[in-house]
Amino acid sequence: MYEFKQVILVRTDLKMSTGKKCAQACHASVSASDLTRTHTKTKSAWKSWKNTGQKKVILKVNKEIMEEIYKKVLKKKIPCFLVKDAGLTQLEPGTMTALGIGPALSTEIDSITGDLQLL
Repeated sequence: MYEFKQVILVRTDLKMSTGKKCAQACHASVSASDLTRTHTKTKSAWKSWKNTGQKKVILKVNKEIMEEIYKKVLKKKIPCFLVKDAGLTQLEPGTMTALGIGPALSTEIDSITGDLQLL
């Protein structure tokens, strides 16, 4: 049986409050999940993930690592969503804060994010 998960990267170099980090991670998770669910090629992955506990892993990154991972994920055509802050509270508008990856095969995501640390 295949294992599916979603990975959310959160920038820790921005010094966001804990609540802000949580909100940005939620934006990334929901938006990436929606993209996966609505694309024909990835809908079955979303269904499998949804029916097996919706595994999520939150990892910490800085801006450079997030940009690097984002490029790799796009190249592999894994559904993802890059969160850019609206700038209403702590950050400048357009600041990249989080990246939601998948849900997708765990092995596929791990090949890109496996060396990163948990938040």
